[in-house]
Amino acid sequence: MSFLLPFDSLVCTLLGISLTVWITLLLVFIIVPAIFGVSFGIRKLYMKTLLKVFEWATLRIERGARERKQAIYKTNSNGIIVKEPTSLEEEIKQLRRNGSNRALDSREFEMSDIFYFCRKGVETIVDDEVTKRFSAEELESWNLMTRTNNNFQYISLRLTVLWGLGVFVRYCFLLPLRVTLAITGISLLVIGTTMVGYLPNGWFKDFLSKHVHLMCYRICVRALTAIIHYHDSENRPKNGGICVANHTSPIDVIILASDGFYAMVGQIHGGLMGVIQRAMVKACPHIWFERSEVKDRNLVARRLSEHVRDQAKLPILIFPEGTCINNTSVMMFKKGSFEIGATVYPVAIKYDPRFGEAFWNSSKYGMVNYLLRMMTSWAVVCSVWYLPPVTREEDEDAVQFANRVKAAIARQGGLVDLLWDGGLKRQKVKDTYKEEQQKLYSKMIVGNHKDRSRS
Repeated sequence: MSFLLPFDSLVCTLLGISLTVWITLLLVFIIVPAIFGVSFGIRKLYMKTLLKVFEWATLRIERGARERKQAIYKTNSNGIIVKEPTSLEEEIKQLRRNGSNRALDSREFEMSDIFYFCRKGVETIVDDEVTKRFSAEELESWNLMTRTNNNFQYISLRLTVLWGLGVFVRYCFLLPLRVTLAITGISLLVIGTTMVGYLPNGWFKDFLSKHVHLMCYRICVRALTAIIHYHDSENRPKNGGICVANHTSPIDVIILASDGFYAMVGQIHGGLMGVIQRAMVKACPHIWFERSEVKDRNLVARRLSEHVRDQAKLPILIFPEGTCINNTSVMMFKKGSFEIGATVYPVAIKYDPRFGEAFWNSSKYGMVNYLLRMMTSWAVVCSVWYLPPVTREEDEDAVQFANRVKAAIARQGGLVDLLWDGGLKRQKVKDTYKEEQQKLYSKMIVGNHKDRSRS
């Protein structure tokens, strides 16, 4: 027994020293730099090292495949079927030109027109440009993670050891570090905003609220080992405006809020998220809706309008797609936020999938599962472009305005601009989409009859 007591005290001493060293390193190298927005360049060095490792691993895999005379699957980012951007009328005219000897100016219904719709249906089934936007983006190279698009097999001992080392680093070092930082950031956010909420309204409360939010979001960014490149910062959203961005993940909020000040819009939740929301709204006029209120478009529009009319309030952050898309495209923007009449500040966000998949497939993974996947990835690397502010033109309705902003975001972020509604992630295609094609075809036929009758 006399030998056990000194041993127990030695273990306790070592644990105390380890904990002290761990907390000191966190404070000195991560938390304090995050508070002041300073970076030592460690994350960028880490990213460059990873890229070199990925490049070596991919070359080694390709060489091993050549030695075994095996083919390696390469993804085609342009889709399975090559499609030219032509209209329905032009395609049917081309089909008639190839399959009929009748004059090209004959616009009567022909049986060959049926083949156009059959072909379009088969193409949609084979290469569905909507459904594939709700699954993880495919990679051309292996990033030494479990998720991979290629059927990799054993190549060499060095590659296997490297993969095992990567698993150890991600789960045994990065995961505990990130969880600690996430808990620190969330705890400081709840405590800080609650304390600020007790101060009287005024410039001092607004000043503290902004910087408490900014500090905590920057700590949370460190919890994801996020490396963010901000471009054109002079176009950052200003008070009295609305910031709209393409939506890939819940962490989009953290990415943007770590570089600016925003008022959040969202539905009231319970549990931990509810605690965070109630604390945040005490310090800053965020806009939270009850579940029943979200369906009332007039109420939502009225509250948003009241917020943007007050030039003292922060710009509203909105994701008009309404759901997460896999960062290869931008889908239809809901027109509600473009009917208010406020200045719109477009923002394009593009993630680098080589370091980890930022897309949240909410129909497949819950929030806890998704966060675990994010915290066990290598890093979150993305670029953010602040586009020049835009306003609605006199002869432009809300839908046209939304499409113009969406096109600008897609163009800047190198994303595909799609007209489809992101709600198709969980819903069936509306009959209006089917009727639209029918109307286009009938208009072509009926319109041509009118032209002939006039002649």
